[in-house]
Amino acid sequence: MSTGTPVTGAAGIAAPARIREPGSLAAFWRRLCARPGAVIGLAIVVAVVGMAALADVIAPYDPTATDWGAVRAAPSLAHPFGGDEVGRDVLSRIIYGARASLGAGLVSVGLAVALGLPIGLVAGYAGGWVDGAIMRLTDALLAIPFLILAIALAAFLGPSLTNAMLAIGLSATSIFVRLTRAQVRAVAAEEFVEAARAVGNPPWRIALVHILPNIVPAILVQATLTIAAAIIAEASLSFLGLGQQPPEPSWGAMLNVAKNFMEQAPWMAIWPGVSIFLAVLAFNLLGDGLRDALDPRQRT
Repeated sequence: MSTGTPVTGAAGIAAPARIREPGSLAAFWRRLCARPGAVIGLAIVVAVVGMAALADVIAPYDPTATDWGAVRAAPSLAHPFGGDEVGRDVLSRIIYGARASLGAGLVSVGLAVALGLPIGLVAGYAGGWVDGAIMRLTDALLAIPFLILAIALAAFLGPSLTNAMLAIGLSATSIFVRLTRAQVRAVAAEEFVEAARAVGNPPWRIALVHILPNIVPAILVQATLTIAAAIIAEASLSFLGLGQQPPEPSWGAMLNVAKNFMEQAPWMAIWPGVSIFLAVLAFNLLGDGLRDALDPRQRT
């Protein structure tokens, strides 16, 4: 919430001036590091991001190259995670598959925030029939389970990773519309917003300068948690054949193939399953840590 020394406007009424607390970033970092779960989640997220960014360097093999001598080969020094149904190195496919999962999470959530934030801002600040119309449509979308809506949109758009990202992003937009609207209405009732309105600030300036910066922490926390849901959604769509298309690697697509070889080659399912679990767990732990570190009510 904005704080600081009041500045007198033209009408003689004090309006708040936003002053950043000294060392606020360092204090936030200390609060975040004080939570072991958040630190573990951040470490795993950094590892996954590094793995996706450096896949060309650290992957031991081409993820699409076949080796008929390694068909369903057990883990060994040559293939630490074993081979898949056509002899492709599972470790290399796990490393490259991080790009699809992480990209789907970041791009789809970025799209959801880009669409939901301005719509929720307008709904929360404008009120009246505008708010009513937007929220009725949002409630209708929220009544449909997130994953079901994403599957329906992906099936309509066609099977591809790009369409899967678009489907996930559109499905998650209503979450950010409702959250933004609730945060805007809460902040708009504060005294510093009334003061800004009293000195003659136009509505657009109040919304963008005084309200928007104060709702960013809540949006950031929700975005981090939604990335975890988006990773699961991308894996589900790829498992159903609606996401990343073969032979390009994807954790969900790898699980789809591995289900046919659970007895002969269980490692084909273990490693992509563990990867999805760790990535989702990491973003959830990081989101919980960010919530506690950014929310003054959670500080101890």
